Amino acid sequence: MEGLTPFAKAIVMALGAMAPAISIGWIGERAMESIGRNPESAGKILVPMLLACAFAEAIAIYVLVIAFSL
Repeated sequence: MEGLTPFAKAIVMALGAMAPAISIGWIGERAMESIGRNPESAGKILVPMLLACAFAEAIAIYVLVIAFSL
């Protein structure tokens, strides 16, 4: 079983990185679409967009911690 640990870490990192990557891309896409439709709202959209990206990135950090704990 000891030889499977690197593979388990790789699987955890790969699967755990996909969700944050997809969600950050989706957040950016929607924010740019909103700003394109209404350029005056850029100031109101920027802060919630950055917060949402930070929360999505936190998931990737949790995955990294889990992979190191295996």
